[in-house]
Amino acid sequence: MLIHPQFDPVALHLGPLAVRWYGLMYLAGFIAFLVLGKRRAQAQPWHGMTEAAVDDLLFYGALGVVLGGRLGQVLFYEPGYYLSHPGEILAVWKGGMSFHGGLLGVLLAMALWARKNGKTFFQVTDFIAPLVPLGLMAGRIGNFINGELWGRVASADFPLAMIFPQVDALPRHPSSLYQALGEGLLLFVILWLYSARQRPRGAVSGAFLIGYGIFRSLAEFFREPDAGIFGQSHVISMGQWLSLPMIALGLWLLLRRKE
Repeated sequence: MLIHPQFDPVALHLGPLAVRWYGLMYLAGFIAFLVLGKRRAQAQPWHGMTEAAVDDLLFYGALGVVLGGRLGQVLFYEPGYYLSHPGEILAVWKGGMSFHGGLLGVLLAMALWARKNGKTFFQVTDFIAPLVPLGLMAGRIGNFINGELWGRVASADFPLAMIFPQVDALPRHPSSLYQALGEGLLLFVILWLYSARQRPRGAVSGAFLIGYGIFRSLAEFFREPDAGIFGQSHVISMGQWLSLPMIALGLWLLLRRKE
């Protein structure tokens, strides 16, 4: 039986400053965005993006994902807790970031950047879509290191079953690692290959929405359901409810009649 290693969430102490693994995972995701984005800008000129534009997009996107992700966690998943502990709303270093909230924050940031720089919205989102999953993978690894987002109870003879001592002594699915693999690594490979040649405007964005929605919905079958604003459901989780409109919008983007 595997046991969660109970990592120290602090990677490095620099005097009074504590560098946390969760923050380092976000930093790794931002670096991957920067490196791959500049490579994409050079190799795929049809996007009309420069290396300087990638720097700007990272700045706007980082603000969007952090602010949106935190507000999404507060509003979608733990409104009662944060209403009682308002001082912890800004404590992002402790973990607790909603992907769906982060996505809304990034979309708003990209819309502002596109308007400022004379680009269309889907021109920007098609460019950044393949750059996002590796950041998601890094974030899920950060969740695992923090010992959060543990999974549902698993069969004791399941090879990947893991005990999370901070929860109980039951074997559980390490669902954050499943998400790191699915909505992180696999989604990155799919989108990177799909976007290797020029696609109709909005198609890559649609593929991202469908892919993430499907991988997230599948992972929710192994992840302990979040309570959310409608209470806890063991039938359809909050993550699955929030993924349904993503899949629907993605299908519309892929199937709509192109001009």
